[in-house]
Amino acid sequence: MAGHRQTKKRRYVTWAVAGAAVVAGAGIAAQTSMAATTWPAQRTYTGHAFDTCTAPSLNAMKAWRSNGFYGAAAVYVGGKNRGCNQPNLTPSWVKSVGDAGWKLIPLYVGAQPPCQTGSSPERISAATAASLGASDAADAVAKASALGMKAGSPIYLDMEAYDVTNKACNDAVLTYVRSFSKTLRAKTYRGGYYGFTSSSAKAIATATDKTDLPGNLWYALWDKQYTTTADWPWGATQYTGHSRAHQYMVNSKETRNGYTITVDRDAWDAPVAITG
Repeated sequence: MAGHRQTKKRRYVTWAVAGAAVVAGAGIAAQTSMAATTWPAQRTYTGHAFDTCTAPSLNAMKAWRSNGFYGAAAVYVGGKNRGCNQPNLTPSWVKSVGDAGWKLIPLYVGAQPPCQTGSSPERISAATAASLGASDAADAVAKASALGMKAGSPIYLDMEAYDVTNKACNDAVLTYVRSFSKTLRAKTYRGGYYGFTSSSAKAIATATDKTDLPGNLWYALWDKQYTTTADWPWGATQYTGHSRAHQYMVNSKETRNGYTITVDRDAWDAPVAITG
C-alpha cells in the first residue's frame, strides 16, 4: 500500500533506504482514551482487507464482495501526496459498497518527512510541522465527511519510510503526527497511522512520550503472515483492543468473479469508517 500513495517505484526506494530490520519496542500502551459520552461507538472489522491505488469500480467491488474472501477495503480519501486519481470514490460509491457489505478504511496521504529520499509535493519541516499537521487533519476530516464517513470514523495517516535515526527529522515527524491526531480527536475522528515496522511505524510505537499519538497502528511488514499478533514487533500491551492492522503482502494480482485487481493484503483488527 505504501506505493499507492506515491508510486510503486517510490515504495521500494523508501523501503530500501529504511532497511528491513524489525526492532522490538518499549511495550508502552497506546493512549486511546476518549470521553465515552461524546464519542460514537467504534465500528470494528476483524478479517481480510485489501488496499489498492485507485478505488475499484462499483461492479468490481460487488463481484469481489460476493466472493467472500475480503470484507474491508482501504480507500485514499485525500492528501497532497496521494498517488492516484479517484474517479470512482464518490459519496454514492461509498454508500453503494457499504450496502453491498464492505467496510471501508479511510487513508490520508499527508506531508512526508524532511529527510525522506525522493520528491513529495508536501513535506514536513521543523517550523511547519505543528501547523501543517493541524491543517492536513482538518482537510482529512472534510474529505472523509464529504464522502459520507461520519464522526467516530478513523482516518489513517500514511507515513512512508524514512531514517528514524535522524533526530531532527524524527522529531519533526512526531510533532506533525501529534498535531494531526490531536486535530482529528477535536473533530471527533479517531486517529490511525500507517507505517513500516523498520521506520515510520517504529517511530510511533517506540516513542517514549505517547501524548497525542494515534491510537490505531497499521504496520507494514511484508512477511506474508496473516496475523496482527504473531509477528507484532513491539510490546504485547501496545495497541490492544482492536487497534492493530498488518499489511502482510503487496502487489498481489487477483481475479475474483471476473474482475482482476492488483492489491496489497492486510490482516485487519481495528476501526473502520462509520457510514450509512
